[in-house]
Amino acid sequence: MQYDHLTTKELLELEETYCSYGDTVHYLKDPIIFKRCEGSWMFDLEERPYLDMQMWYSAVNFGYRNREIEEAHNRQMAMLPQVASQYLHREKILLSATIARETEERFGIKGRVHYNVGGAQAIEDSIKLVRNFKHGKSLMFSFMGGYHGRTLAATEITSSFRYRKRFGHFGNRATFIPFPYCYRCYYEKDRQTCDYYCIKQFERLFETEYYGVIDKKDNEVEYAAFYVEPIQATGGYIIPPPEYFSRLEQVLRKYNILLVDDEIQMGFYRTGKLWAMEHFHVKPDVIAFAKSLTNGLNPLSGIWAREEMIAPEVFPPGSTHSTFSSNPLGTAAGLAAMEYMKKHNLKEVVPEKGAYLMDRLKELQKRYPVIGDVDGLGLAIRVEMTKPDGFTPDRELTDAIFQEGMKGDIKLQGQEYGLVLDVGGYHKNAFTLAPALTIGYDEMDLFVGLFEALLKRCGN
Repeated sequence: MQYDHLTTKELLELEETYCSYGDTVHYLKDPIIFKRCEGSWMFDLEERPYLDMQMWYSAVNFGYRNREIEEAHNRQMAMLPQVASQYLHREKILLSATIARETEERFGIKGRVHYNVGGAQAIEDSIKLVRNFKHGKSLMFSFMGGYHGRTLAATEITSSFRYRKRFGHFGNRATFIPFPYCYRCYYEKDRQTCDYYCIKQFERLFETEYYGVIDKKDNEVEYAAFYVEPIQATGGYIIPPPEYFSRLEQVLRKYNILLVDDEIQMGFYRTGKLWAMEHFHVKPDVIAFAKSLTNGLNPLSGIWAREEMIAPEVFPPGSTHSTFSSNPLGTAAGLAAMEYMKKHNLKEVVPEKGAYLMDRLKELQKRYPVIGDVDGLGLAIRVEMTKPDGFTPDRELTDAIFQEGMKGDIKLQGQEYGLVLDVGGYHKNAFTLAPALTIGYDEMDLFVGLFEALLKRCGN
């Protein structure tokens, strides 16, 4: 190609002049330019290998350059790559039927699927759906530490003020409820003895009208829905205790509040199940999904909702629209991805791999007191970094490990590697590990070796 002669230095100079810094590229002090990818690996312009343990925030669950999904995408490219979204094509219908049937099989609820082009856009569509079904009610509950996107409406239910502070309010800011982050309990309770104190505190909001939630004369609640992540993603891959969501659901059903399940990062077998909420035996009213539906090949997202919420007479044509929603390349890749998940038995493979990696990390934790907490579900695993006391957050150490991993110069087994990590958590001190679900056991062992090398390099 005509640009192949450009060096890394020349490309970075062009980037510095012409690219917006409004995205997240510059969280890294020295940005890397990548050239190619394969499986669990990315390679820079100098062909240095980087083991990727976050896989584009879970958008590439099934490994880079997954042949089975790519081939379906490429066949579609050769046949019907483009068609306006007001027309039908086979792949949209089949993908919708597959997702709806799989969801009904798990929750026993009939529903339909609606598409858009990104996770935040799916959340926006879900807000429309909820407001429509609840006759214009616009107030929502959401969790502290929750992340649902950075579009204007999505930031209203995302707990971080910094995503809103320069843009003002679009609609109605959610009321944020403490997430059951038992390692750092908001109420300073002990997980073993608290008896779900956090649920009891939430239910107290409905005791009297003077808590600002309910009219006790008819028990009508001002809130339309509770937006949840079954496992907090950006919040640090926090795993709730087993009965939390079933107890929360009892409160929501009692007061006729919808449960919207954001599966954008955790869906499609990241946790070992199609939907992470399955682990908690709860039946959502709406599910938002995106990211790995197409294994990162296409920005396709969507929502599944109960039939009574999304039936044509309730949510009629034109209720929402995007030019590129349900595009044929995305739906073909999505259909292939759904087939891949079933064919490769991910419901058994992912828990086995997750247990192995968790065991290796817990072994490491015993040797390094700065690893305060290791927890996970399937291949969604958190490693929380602390001071040597095992609790005080150490953001500086976390950032140092992240930055050093991206230098591509970790020497191990006679070769140099880079390590791609993602940092999350309430104190920006948690590594949120989301490796490819196709990762090999040898690659997991290599990761542990690389991570330990970074721990030593960064002074521990």
